[in-house]
Amino acid sequence: MKKVKELSALEVSRLVEPGAYAVGGVPGLQLQIVGTAKSWVLRAWVGSKRRRMGLGGYPSVTLAQAREKARIGRSKIEEGIDPILDRQQAKSALRAAQAKAVTFAEACQMLIDAKSDEWKNAKHRQQWANTLETYAYPVIGKLLVADVTQTHILTVLTPIWRTKTETATRLRGRIEQVLDWATVRGYRSGENPARWRGRLDKLMPKPEKISKVVHHPAVSLTDMSTFMPALRERAGLAARALEFQILTAARSGEVRAATWAEIDFREAVWTVPAEHMKAGKEHRVPLSEQALTILHSLPRIEGSELIFTAPRGGKLSDMSLTAVMRRMNRKEVPHGFRSTFRDWASERTNHPREVVEMALAHAIENKVEAAYRRGDLFTKRIKLMQSWAAFCDAALGGASVLQLEKVAA
Repeated sequence: MKKVKELSALEVSRLVEPGAYAVGGVPGLQLQIVGTAKSWVLRAWVGSKRRRMGLGGYPSVTLAQAREKARIGRSKIEEGIDPILDRQQAKSALRAAQAKAVTFAEACQMLIDAKSDEWKNAKHRQQWANTLETYAYPVIGKLLVADVTQTHILTVLTPIWRTKTETATRLRGRIEQVLDWATVRGYRSGENPARWRGRLDKLMPKPEKISKVVHHPAVSLTDMSTFMPALRERAGLAARALEFQILTAARSGEVRAATWAEIDFREAVWTVPAEHMKAGKEHRVPLSEQALTILHSLPRIEGSELIFTAPRGGKLSDMSLTAVMRRMNRKEVPHGFRSTFRDWASERTNHPREVVEMALAHAIENKVEAAYRRGDLFTKRIKLMQSWAAFCDAALGGASVLQLEKVAA
């Protein structure tokens, strides 16, 4: 094979006519000129195929650099490696690695975006974001989600596990979901280091052992006969909303979001849609005569479907009902009336526990029982709610259980 003359850098710079010029130094190295563009090419046999391997543009890649690249390419060919295929595979591996290079914070945001449609309201999404941003991001936010280990999880949780146990428990569950999601998406592999059973439960005390249950302050049964008349004397939609919440044993959010379309006056029933319920299931509430009286007394606000419309439009705030109680010099909270209702049903009536639990829209913890429970015990709950309303009525505040049951019948 005829040896090609090695051109100098100056000689290469003088090549301007379109064509392919052998520059010597390495067999098959050429300067290719197309129009005004110049680039380096290595022509060589790889196995049974003639290959053309690009080595970069000139003058960005100098003559010396092109010869070095060509020598490396020739060396790989002698080792039985296709340098073009090898480079393609390296680029592909790099792109794959870059695609998987997702930080924990990015994974959190992607999961929130993917799952938030399942959540009932924007508040739940915000709670997710806030707990992760406050406690997890400072430690693992910028870390690749693939690199999050059990040590990192312990670093996040340990400082608040005993002092903010409920928050820490929710945080752990959210981190676990993020890492599970990342595994399914292919951003990480292996076991989930945030899983409780079989992992963190071996390293940390159980939440129920270190956290005392804090109950919502509730008006006592003996105070109800004085509280209800005082509440009825107060004007305003917030006061009526609180009274309606008490009579229906509902949650504040369900009452504040209630619309006229949900009320069937003929059947005396309030149908709360699934999206307003904590359990995510539609719930029917029997309306007592007292609850219906409240609804009949309320004005219909033009342009609003809400039963209890805020002064400036829209829903009442979650603090509006609490504010009513504060103005009455009460330290209890609206949600506590669900406990009052539960205490009343347990201590002063013979209504079955399952009827009371259904009235409170509590989820059935026993999976077997839940599987067989088809009805909502509505007929039995009608009597229950009318009896409760009678108990709340100031005129019957001192009545006996038997008298209340007779009124409810």
